[in-house]
Amino acid sequence: MVGLKPSEVPPTTAVKCLGAGTAACFADLLTFPLDTAKVRLQIQGENPAAQSVQYRGVLGTILTMVCTEGPRSPYNGLVAGLHRQMSFASIRIGLYDSVKQFYTPKGADNSNIAIRILAGCTTGAMAVTCAQPTDVVKVRFQASVRLGPESHRKYSGTMDAYRTIAREEGFRGLWKGTWPNITRNAIVNCAEMVTYDIIKEKLLDSRLLTDNFPCHFVSAFGAGFCATVVASPVDVVKTRYMNSSPGQYRSPLDCMLKLVIHEGPTAFYKGFTPSFLRLGSWNVMMFVTYEQLKRALMKVQMLRESPF
Repeated sequence: MVGLKPSEVPPTTAVKCLGAGTAACFADLLTFPLDTAKVRLQIQGENPAAQSVQYRGVLGTILTMVCTEGPRSPYNGLVAGLHRQMSFASIRIGLYDSVKQFYTPKGADNSNIAIRILAGCTTGAMAVTCAQPTDVVKVRFQASVRLGPESHRKYSGTMDAYRTIAREEGFRGLWKGTWPNITRNAIVNCAEMVTYDIIKEKLLDSRLLTDNFPCHFVSAFGAGFCATVVASPVDVVKTRYMNSSPGQYRSPLDCMLKLVIHEGPTAFYKGFTPSFLRLGSWNVMMFVTYEQLKRALMKVQMLRESPF
């Protein structure tokens, strides 16, 4: 057995939510530069301020950012990213099992794939509704290009970004791109949670692996790949629309149509490699950490409740 042993008592909803949010923050800390590179590649060709800068590949994008904007630039928006994960992952991942059980008919032993997809869509949509402002601020920081000492920050910090967007673009500005984000994250959540759930279940049922690190690693890697393939088109539109200036696009659909007309259908997969590297590595780190945190938190809870 690699890592902590599974708890004899199933983890509570509170443990799952806390574990999911904490694990997601840990994964974000390690993979955030890949996410920033993905955003830069997705908006390339759109941002006038960055026309003099050409990004090529994941490593090339990160190196270009470090050389032109400083070593901290790949972590632009990290604070907002951590805000997002604590509110977002704790809901979409922590509540997944509870929502799946809610949809499962009484007397049924296992949830079928339709119920799992419905549960993934539900928790994904719920999470986006709560965490949308944090995602808007994160994307704004990641997309912001500052070249040379004459450049200046539009926002002095994360909290200032929330206030400035609300003041200049109205309260609705913080929820800009909610619908494409709900679409994107419902798809991502289904791909991640359902794929992880099914792969892990099949590996355990077939006794190819036990409920330990190798099983969690393989399941998480498969979940990351599936999520990237199905969500990349919506992710590109979401990023473009969230980062757009007021009036640039009439709606997410208008953004999608202009993207196809001006840059072709392959634009929907701009930044695919960093998306996969990021989602794949993020899923592995998040799910492996999440499984261990659930076990550790349940052990602490049981020790606290023990009379001896």
